[in-house]
Amino acid sequence: MTVTLFPVRLFFAAFMMLLAWPFAFLASMGSAEKELEKPLSWWRKVVDVLLKAIMRAMWLAGGFHWINVKGRQALPTEAAILTLAPHSSYFDAIPVTMTMASIVMKAESKDIPVWGTLIKYIRPVFVSRSDQDSRRKTVEEIRRRAQSKGRWPQIMIFPEGTCTNRSCLITFKPGAFIPGVPVQPVILRYPNKLDTITWTWQGPGALKILWLTLCQFHNFVEIEFLPVYIPSEEERNNPSLYANNVRRVMAKALGILVTDYTFEDCQLALAEGQLRLPSNTCLLEFAKLVRSLGLKPERLEKELNKYSESARRIKKRKVNLKEFAAYLEVPVSDTVENMFALFDEKENGLIDLREYVTALSVVCRPSKTLQTIQLAFKMYQSEVGTLTEEDLTCILKTAMGVSDLNVSNLFKAIDKEERGTITYDDFHRFAEMYPNFAEEYLYPDQVETESYLKNPAPNGFCTDFSPEIIEGRRNPLQKKLN
Repeated sequence: MTVTLFPVRLFFAAFMMLLAWPFAFLASMGSAEKELEKPLSWWRKVVDVLLKAIMRAMWLAGGFHWINVKGRQALPTEAAILTLAPHSSYFDAIPVTMTMASIVMKAESKDIPVWGTLIKYIRPVFVSRSDQDSRRKTVEEIRRRAQSKGRWPQIMIFPEGTCTNRSCLITFKPGAFIPGVPVQPVILRYPNKLDTITWTWQGPGALKILWLTLCQFHNFVEIEFLPVYIPSEEERNNPSLYANNVRRVMAKALGILVTDYTFEDCQLALAEGQLRLPSNTCLLEFAKLVRSLGLKPERLEKELNKYSESARRIKKRKVNLKEFAAYLEVPVSDTVENMFALFDEKENGLIDLREYVTALSVVCRPSKTLQTIQLAFKMYQSEVGTLTEEDLTCILKTAMGVSDLNVSNLFKAIDKEERGTITYDDFHRFAEMYPNFAEEYLYPDQVETESYLKNPAPNGFCTDFSPEIIEGRRNPLQKKLN
């Protein structure tokens, strides 16, 4: 197939895309925003039909001979937003080209030759990485279009925000649900005997997937439009509740489970640092609580030195719940109480702020192990810059989010002069000489990290993400320390 079918299909698919370009270019020339909100003129309707036909021919050339469509697509006046899931591949663009609905795209995409012109034709909502207020502006634009009473084309959104392998639905991002308007759930299926479609961040690359898919004689795809979901008053006021309820409807139709973890949790669990998180870590729960408080890890990273300096000043003095909330500059809530419980090792209502800052550093920069250790050393070290084995144990237990960890062998290996204390320079030199020190000194008898990393769970994430066991781990919250 590689020397026969593949080149023929690739040629015709590329030809169809090039054929669509002049039509999209002419139709998008001089399109002012006010004109875009008006009904399409007759010639634009003709171009719309032509582009849909050309795009359908492109997918036909790629082996998608029959696209099975179930249900009825709602009118823009009935549902301004279409929510698609599961999102697993760039082939999920098939329903976009069939409906010519607007999508949310990176602003850089419009500068891609040929493809950028086709994107601009469907009037997407552009997101700019260079604009710090881009997320807020995107949500406002989605709300404006959704509340235009059908003047704008429907917006097609993949609320998972990333690609998965379709074995479960991960947490939906709230952007599509903030406007509080009815949405139409749309589910995608690829019932192929051999899965060449799935494009996740841990698996085959984009080019390999394209090659394998074009070598398949026939590729099946099913698109099912579910009934329009009309939110209740409570759901309109709570986008997260709205998103979760829509997700459950879609999961039921797909016959799969849901998981409350997100793509960011996957990145944290499988970060390429010297200290990889074990499957029983509580830092995934901690990361969820951080986000639930409205704290953004990407912004908190800039404040880590300020937090650590504040924690260093009070040293070993522990704080209660009210003091912890004041430290976070948020009111006491169930979320704050749950976060506090993760660090309340003796269940006496007191925690060490240094542990919170260490855990926060891991969440903010999961792959930068040595930076987190250095930050922790500054908080725990004595006046002469040294740490005891007890201090190192506390740091590493917190950084890995586990309740029990034996660091005696590691400490002895670093403390070659048997002084009973070590400095950060000692630790740094040792880590540079033995970059895999965690596998040799920490994991073998205590944490089954190697098997967990080499044998991911069927859902493609990791053992801790398996939907079947999430409910069992949710209550009570797993504490970092016993």
